[in-house]
Amino acid sequence: MAAKFQALTQTESVHQAQTHYYGKTQHILSVPERDPLTDDEISFIQARDSFYIGTVSETGWPYIQHRGGKTGFLHVLSPTSLAFADYKGNRQLLSVGNLAVSDHVILFLMDYPERTRLKILGHARVEDAREHPEIVEQLAEPDIRKSVERLFFIDVVSFDWNCQQHITPRYTVEEIKKLVAPLQQRIADLEAQLRAKG
Repeated sequence: MAAKFQALTQTESVHQAQTHYYGKTQHILSVPERDPLTDDEISFIQARDSFYIGTVSETGWPYIQHRGGKTGFLHVLSPTSLAFADYKGNRQLLSVGNLAVSDHVILFLMDYPERTRLKILGHARVEDAREHPEIVEQLAEPDIRKSVERLFFIDVVSFDWNCQQHITPRYTVEEIKKLVAPLQQRIADLEAQLRAKG
């Protein structure tokens, strides 16, 4: 766990819970202002085609939303800056509304086949896409640019990698096709051999 992530998430009540269940807790003495993403985090983010985003409303209730797109649609602008294009949806705008009250955000990125997860804490802002057509061109594929309504920018504060325990491997249709392609080719070769002998 990166130092800033630990400092922000392991509050006094968390320390009390750790002491209750495990008899000890860990305090960090030196905490940086932020933990920039390294090459490992950047590569992981660029390989994702979806993630979950969590915000908090003025009533104190958290809200989690799924975002998906083509691989790499969550853009790494720098080791401390992420961005993505947001499209027309169900018009609830819960995340957008929440971010107008509190810019605190968490991203939860999963790689189910590899049983890996990455959490990112940051501050987010939302911009109207109509006011930034040049940025829409950078963040969205040409065929879907007309559907972009908003642009999300995330100032990364810290990150944390989680353990693999209890992550069930799941695969997309494309991943399954890639895995079974050698088997299908082998079957086709054997069938061709049988026909040649027949």
